[in-house]
Amino acid sequence: MNALDWLNSEAFTAFGQHIIWSDMIGNTIGLVALALGWLRSVWTWPAQLLSGVVLIAANVSVQQAGSVGKQVIVVAVAVWGWQQWTRGRQQAQDGSIAVRFATWRERGYLLGGAVVGTLAVGGLFTAFPSLSWSPWADAYIFAGTLVAMLAQARGMVEFWFAWLLVDLVGVPLNFHSGLAFSGLIYVVYGALVLWGMRDWWLRTRTPALEGATA
Repeated sequence: MNALDWLNSEAFTAFGQHIIWSDMIGNTIGLVALALGWLRSVWTWPAQLLSGVVLIAANVSVQQAGSVGKQVIVVAVAVWGWQQWTRGRQQAQDGSIAVRFATWRERGYLLGGAVVGTLAVGGLFTAFPSLSWSPWADAYIFAGTLVAMLAQARGMVEFWFAWLLVDLVGVPLNFHSGLAFSGLIYVVYGALVLWGMRDWWLRTRTPALEGATA
């Protein structure tokens, strides 16, 4: 058995759901990455990169092309975000990662990008049904993930809102796709997103008190 076969083999069964190793490992690392993002640690990016690589195997196993594409984007943007945070472009005066609300123009770009991305990818998946059994949900998650990560790389509080909107579709989609662990972990993501959103929100109001280092 090679590494890919092992990653896509069953780890255990719970409540009638078959949990595969790649789904469990990838999402556990993703959860750690989200927690590190809350703490504004630069290690959030290598964790997201590793999570994306493992989840590519999970989504290949259920022929969910949209989510495979999403994880490829996760890997690419994680590399870019890692560069942004390590080059000091997102640092506050105390050396921590600076966070802020996006301007209205930036919000317009993020929203417009999400809409255009969803329509473009959804249209592609609709034209080629073999790529995804749920084209518009896959496209929505694909575009939403990209928007969330780009906003995170820029230190925008809105990245938490984007992740929350992705979760609303990601939870039922993963359960229907047979990735039960992904569905369960997305519920935990939702709670962590709300806490992280509150923390970043408060830090935008008290920048002088920020003392955590990246």
